[in-house]
Amino acid sequence: MKVWNGKSVYNGIVMGPAVVWKKQDCQVTCTKITDPEAEVSRVETAIAQSKAQLLELYEKALAEVGESDAMIFMVHQMMLEDQMYLDSVYNLIRAEQVNAEYAVSVTGESLAEMFASMDDEYMSARAADMKDVSDRLVRNLVGYESSDLKQMEPSIIIADDLTPSETVQMDKSKVLAFVTVHGSSNSHTAILARTMNIPALVGVPLELDEIENGIVVIVDGYNGTMTMEPSEELIAATEKKIDEDCNKKKLLQDLKGKDNVTLDGVHIDIFANIGDTSDVDQVLEYDAGGIGLFRSEFLYLGRDTFPSEEEQFEAYKKVLQAMGDKKVIIRTLDIGADKRADYFGLEKEENPALGYRAIRICLKQPDIFCTQLRALFRAAVYGNLSIMYPMITSTDEVEQIYQIVEEVKEELTKEDLLFKIPEQGIMIETPAAVMISDELAEMVDFFSIGTNDLTQYTLAIDRQNPKLDEFYDPHHKAILRMLKMVVDNAHKAGKWVGICGELAADLSMTKTFVRMGVDELSVAPSMVLNVRKNVREMTAGC
Repeated sequence: MKVWNGKSVYNGIVMGPAVVWKKQDCQVTCTKITDPEAEVSRVETAIAQSKAQLLELYEKALAEVGESDAMIFMVHQMMLEDQMYLDSVYNLIRAEQVNAEYAVSVTGESLAEMFASMDDEYMSARAADMKDVSDRLVRNLVGYESSDLKQMEPSIIIADDLTPSETVQMDKSKVLAFVTVHGSSNSHTAILARTMNIPALVGVPLELDEIENGIVVIVDGYNGTMTMEPSEELIAATEKKIDEDCNKKKLLQDLKGKDNVTLDGVHIDIFANIGDTSDVDQVLEYDAGGIGLFRSEFLYLGRDTFPSEEEQFEAYKKVLQAMGDKKVIIRTLDIGADKRADYFGLEKEENPALGYRAIRICLKQPDIFCTQLRALFRAAVYGNLSIMYPMITSTDEVEQIYQIVEEVKEELTKEDLLFKIPEQGIMIETPAAVMISDELAEMVDFFSIGTNDLTQYTLAIDRQNPKLDEFYDPHHKAILRMLKMVVDNAHKAGKWVGICGELAADLSMTKTFVRMGVDELSVAPSMVLNVRKNVREMTAGC
């Protein structure tokens, strides 16, 4: 019996035979060519073929897992149309006189590395999408036939990593769990696992060559473990836990439509975090009370020009209309040296987490900020919008923001455009903001605490560095004291306060947060009902 540990991206426990999925990557070599235009033509033909395949995958995913997860293949089609991506491929072919396969492969790897280096876990997970798109294009250029993943027995899929294209080709009714060596909690495999309500582990240090297909495996998403060749005693205990788990999931579904109220009558809002317009379906499916964090930077990344006011307006409007009366909190642009977008003209920084990012860019380059605010204020007419500004460290920054807001308001009024100034809040994610939260509370409508960055800055620990995992403690007394200080200062000023960092979904902390006086918790859509269950089973009084 062998046991491995990994990061759980969806709770649950299953037992079944293992199927090891190994990629059969195309080998790409660099070849000098004499007719660059012929190679460009080959790329164009392969793009058309790839788009046809992606449309087929979209229709299959739409029928099996819904529009939210099917949209990834529409995104892949857009990636194939991205002018920055195409220019890079064509320029490489023409300037270096290299074959199409090589140009596509190098460009895909370069852009994937750009996404992977980003500090935001959601955006870094998009590296897999970029690689998936380029790999598809390469396969079509060389005429490679993909393996048929539709025929399989009910199994636990074990892989180095999985792309969206690979996962959607599987028969979902026969996938018991996913286990990958690489990947993140925001990878498509993880998102699909949450959609399908099946256990999944990422970051499991496996040697795939040492695992035999058909061997019995237990995947425990609650403990983050994978057990190979379990003992008879463990098999019996697991079968009992599986039955108990099924009953618990049925009870969770019964919580849809119920209030988030403690046994002694204290209400707390439970919202959802999303990173794209396509995620709204999950918010509604899991019955979240609203959207507590909508990352607007998805509009800015993976392109070579700034999104227009109209493009942003339509995206925000779409989300607001889909959510009806439910609150939607959109975070203004949070991009920086860790989230590369060449057209911003950002220089490489030694310490990007402490660098030129978020509200600092918006205040130094107000034309970018004004365009986003115009789109937001116009979209506010179509729903229950709130705006929050990230990385605030001083009252001066808030005053500068309000000055720009007034300028935008005057512009829209002069142009006779329909608009509305929504509720405006700030993110508390720096120790500086915590320490002056009493002053900040007098200036804004609400606080939303970003515990990920707040923990990183308070403990002086890079949360992306795996060597520091044992030192990274989001339950540190200093963090909890800071949270209490922020909540108390907000309430003294008559303002509400929420938490939108990963800590909000930590079920061991729900009672602490409620008793602390936190008004709102914003979590991944799949965690909404779990947090609701905790709230309804506790008392807010000590």
